[in-house]
Amino acid sequence: MIESILPTGTAVSEAFGDSAEATLYPGEEEFIARAVEARRREFTTTRHCARLALRDLGYEPVAIPSGEKREPVWPTGVVGALTHCLGYRAAALARAEDVVSLGIDAEPHLPLPEGVLGSVSRSEERERIAELTAYVPEVHWDRLLFSAKESVYKAWFPLARRWLDFSEATLEFDPSGRAFHATLHQEGPPVDGRPLTSMSGRWLVDNGLITTAVAVVR
Repeated sequence: MIESILPTGTAVSEAFGDSAEATLYPGEEEFIARAVEARRREFTTTRHCARLALRDLGYEPVAIPSGEKREPVWPTGVVGALTHCLGYRAAALARAEDVVSLGIDAEPHLPLPEGVLGSVSRSEERERIAELTAYVPEVHWDRLLFSAKESVYKAWFPLARRWLDFSEATLEFDPSGRAFHATLHQEGPPVDGRPLTSMSGRWLVDNGLITTAVAVVR
């Protein structure tokens, strides 16, 4: 599902539930030692998906610890991202020589809870969301905006190693091309010798889910 909105060469593994084959590797337990059972299952299944994707890239399966902001820590030479929501888990990985950074997110295709849109969007985005809702009412654009910003952040953090607030990216959507563009309002790190000032991504609504993906390519 999410593979269709990622660049060629990205290794993807996804699951529509928690796998009985999924197990934790040494060095991972400490990150969920106090977690409730549901959190343990989603953590374990997304790591299982990541190891399957690593195998597809030609790497041996290894432990995937969490970093300072709970981000997955990948083997040298690999970039990637994880996502999970109710009924869905996925991992997307690529070789660092081909892709600088990846971000993916999945959300239920439902409206955001009341009051949330105002805290995750800029005023110009809310105006555009209202227009898109009138134009394509079958898509929950508020939830799509939230998901796309999550993907942007997941691609941003491994490069910048600092927080990017919801207000520090302005997103514009292309409904027909199922694409989006993010203009960043924080000075970004250099990528191939130039400051990172924007990101582009793609989105999909299918099977009751919204999936979004951002790839910063060389």
